Amino acid sequence: MFKRILIANRGEIAVRIIRACNDLNIESVAIYSRADRDSMHVKMATHTYAISEDPIKGYLDPDLIIQAAKEMEAEAIHPGYGFLSENALFAKKVKEAGLVWIGPDSEVIAKMGDKNAARNLMIANGIPVVPGTEPLNALSLYEIQKIARKIGYPVILKASSGGGGRGIRVVWEEKDLESAFEACKREALTFFKNEDVFMEKYIQNPRHIEFQILADNYGNVIHLFERDCSIQRRHQKLIEIAPCPTMSTDLRRRMGSVAVGAARAANYTNAGTVEFLVDDYNNFYFMEMNTRIQVEHGVTEEITGFDLIGRQIRIASGEILDISQSDVHIQGFAIEARINAEDVHNDFVPNPGTITAYYPALGPFVRVDSYIYKDFTIPPFYDSMVAKLIVRATSYDLAVNKLKRALNEFKIRGVKTTIPFLVNICNDKDFRRGNFDTSYLEQKVGQLMPQESSDESDLVAAIAVALAFGLEENVK
Repeated sequence: MFKRILIANRGEIAVRIIRACNDLNIESVAIYSRADRDSMHVKMATHTYAISEDPIKGYLDPDLIIQAAKEMEAEAIHPGYGFLSENALFAKKVKEAGLVWIGPDSEVIAKMGDKNAARNLMIANGIPVVPGTEPLNALSLYEIQKIARKIGYPVILKASSGGGGRGIRVVWEEKDLESAFEACKREALTFFKNEDVFMEKYIQNPRHIEFQILADNYGNVIHLFERDCSIQRRHQKLIEIAPCPTMSTDLRRRMGSVAVGAARAANYTNAGTVEFLVDDYNNFYFMEMNTRIQVEHGVTEEITGFDLIGRQIRIASGEILDISQSDVHIQGFAIEARINAEDVHNDFVPNPGTITAYYPALGPFVRVDSYIYKDFTIPPFYDSMVAKLIVRATSYDLAVNKLKRALNEFKIRGVKTTIPFLVNICNDKDFRRGNFDTSYLEQKVGQLMPQESSDESDLVAAIAVALAFGLEENVK
């Protein structure tokens, strides 16, 4: 087992990894930018390392992170999610530096990160995929239009190296194809440095279902059942549920088997997620594989009783996976609500500021993963998620009740948050019945909007964050 692990991340996932290290009696090293010097992960870690004055650079520079790991005598690096977590070059450099990468091999990351290569691998192994194409960049507009007609509108254009909802365009009519293709290419080049774009049939109003995978270095692969991630806004998940409240036992068995097959086909090791689209007729299609821990891993931990971060560390240290598929059972229902510091009445724009009061929800089977606290100033440079509220109950209906109760108890003052919006989702009859798909929020966002409240403390918080980070002009 490792003696010391460097965490190449920040925020709530860094806190979560530190806790897993503590559980395994492993020392942790937290890296931090100047903007993060007061963050919870810095306070909790065994050791700390100031990676950069710049708020972003240090978290995205493989060489700086590896240098930090060596200086701090860490044996392994855990990338968390986001930042460099799915960067194959970083994973390769970590290994070449004589350190252990807590995740899959760099070649697997590269292969599964290329959506077209991943798609072809699945086809070769008999795993169902959505009808689609190779990259279209070398083709003329006429040829692309011809392909789209053959597939049948609507179609979806995707960046080959895309992720996080970026580099995606749905095209409903041929007249919009050219502009959508050009926009998709530009976005792909900007975010992923690769402008390759491919096309798939657009599955209308599917459910977004993902299966959690664990695989060791000795060929043992299992799944830990599914999560329903259909409650999304602009391809960004807001609520995740485990297991899917409407899935039959037979469909769960078939999809789980295919997910394990996908992981085996990729020679996958460590923790990963196989994502599917499921249509109205329970046809399911491979979408992508995430080669990292997911934000929503906590709901799987709650229904199975297995510590996924701890398992990642143990697998990376060379341990054999000591659980088989028959050891994994579903225990009730768990729901996660992502609490973001956002102004829902202003198109969900981020709302960083100073926390003037913080009272997280408590009670049986209520879990909060967060990195904020009273008087902490949320930096304006990062993702707007400030907490994950996770609840568990014996039935889906009771889990929704518990989530609503916990959200109502959860108090964050000083910044606007999505809590009132999430409460309204809990009150919605379709959500309570499990009657939703990926179009749910698009169709209902207006109905779910909470009443707008005026709070002078929000302006005070905005001024405070501007002063703290030298952004005074933003509040003038």
